Amino acid sequence: MTEKVGIYCRLSDEDKDKINRNDDSDSIINQRSMCLKYAKQNNWNVVDIYSDDDFSGAGTYRPDFERLINDCESGKINLVLCKSQSRFSRDMEIIEKYLHNKFIVWKVRFVSIIDNADTSIESNKKSRQINGLINEWYLEDLSHNIKKSLKNKREDGLFVGSFAPYGYNRSKDDYHKLVIDPVASEVVKTIFYMYASGNSYNKICNYLNNNNILPRALYKRQNGSKLVIPFCDYKNLKWNPNTIVQILKNEVYIGNLVQGKVTSVSYKIHKYKKVEKQNWSKSKNTHEPIIDIKTWEKVQSILGTHTKPILSGEIHCLSKKVYCCTCGSLFGRNVYNSKDLKTRSYLQCTKAKKKHDCSNNHSIKIEDIEKIIKDSINKYIKKYYNEKVLQDLYSIQKNKLSNDEEHNILLNEKKDLAKKLTNINYYLQSLYEDKIKGVISNNIFNIMSSNYLNEIENINSRIETIDKNIERINEQNKNIKIFDVIKKYESINKLNKLIVDEFIYKIYIDEFNMSLNERTINIEWNF
Repeated sequence: MTEKVGIYCRLSDEDKDKINRNDDSDSIINQRSMCLKYAKQNNWNVVDIYSDDDFSGAGTYRPDFERLINDCESGKINLVLCKSQSRFSRDMEIIEKYLHNKFIVWKVRFVSIIDNADTSIESNKKSRQINGLINEWYLEDLSHNIKKSLKNKREDGLFVGSFAPYGYNRSKDDYHKLVIDPVASEVVKTIFYMYASGNSYNKICNYLNNNNILPRALYKRQNGSKLVIPFCDYKNLKWNPNTIVQILKNEVYIGNLVQGKVTSVSYKIHKYKKVEKQNWSKSKNTHEPIIDIKTWEKVQSILGTHTKPILSGEIHCLSKKVYCCTCGSLFGRNVYNSKDLKTRSYLQCTKAKKKHDCSNNHSIKIEDIEKIIKDSINKYIKKYYNEKVLQDLYSIQKNKLSNDEEHNILLNEKKDLAKKLTNINYYLQSLYEDKIKGVISNNIFNIMSSNYLNEIENINSRIETIDKNIERINEQNKNIKIFDVIKKYESINKLNKLIVDEFIYKIYIDEFNMSLNERTINIEWNF
């Protein structure tokens, strides 16, 4: 039978790591040359050469490998020639599937030069299977070593992702270091600022798309990145809300690296699974931040709290801020068109409106409550906005760093004391059991238990002191927060989401008093 030969060559990253710069013994060129000489020596007719560069030997995710298999099944070739069996595959399942099953049915012979594999020789089968096992063990060990190496790099604060996050580039001096991209970083700042100012995801997307700002993937590809997104229509790609959310939640923009969120199912299955949050690798201050910590905290505090935007695309300034005093439900916004064709907006308890299950059923005009809130904020500013008060608050702010350090030290000490207290109680219980069993005398028990009880009293006294100091520091930090906000404003002329979020935590509206024709509104301040 005429031998119709298909030569298959493969080189992957794991093989490249073993090759010296001046050694091309495993290169595609060398494999092809060796196989062509071998075919010529045996007077075989080479029909085609199949070559996969930069593809792993695990699985069949290789374009020319798939083409080779199709040509074997169609009868175009009846002999597959490789430099070694590992070039065909390192996966034992693939070896068994094709060499010892499919190829037999298709009457295809497999030959490898270096390790003398030949499916036409029956006694050769065991050595082929042993080679397959060795190659699979190699893949398993390699996968384990790579994962271990990546974990160590992540723990050392090195960036190990395939592509730098939007807003950053890889440093030319250090491949694992991120440096700010001057163009994309400005877009990131815009996204954070717009969201913190009360704009919805859709309004941010519309702004970016209308100003012809390239979406993340297109920007990266335009700047030379090899990023590929499966099934992506690059011609019609636009900014979308999911992308905005991903950016707003990414700690990379405050200088932190959070990595290891996904891992491969196995070295043979090219799919990924999520890693539990407690097993993520997090390193702080690994690179220059794009977003300051105050803006970051502001954005995180309102993420997920926005409701449906108004017609302008903005989130209403009182969105998810107003609650019912009677049942605790949210006050929802309703819009009505009056007879004079003017649009009027009201707030009403959602439980009273939808379920009729709350006695606080009177609505309130949004313009009325906005005026009350604005006047209350201005009164608050007037109370604090004077040179002396601000100067006092400023002096406190200068000590914030030392306050934070003291706060952490106290928390750690309290944690250690609590642990010590648990141990002492355990020892005391064991001591009592020894007394009951007659292991120790009453006299020894009284002496030892007295010591333990004194120590418990001292620990509880120290914990009480720690709690008072923590309360003092928290109070000072509240004043610092007041300073940070008050210094921005002398008075408020018009409310917006940013202002309301900075000053107010929640607003509670009580039931309408018919006899007095009024209702109580309570404001819970952030300070």
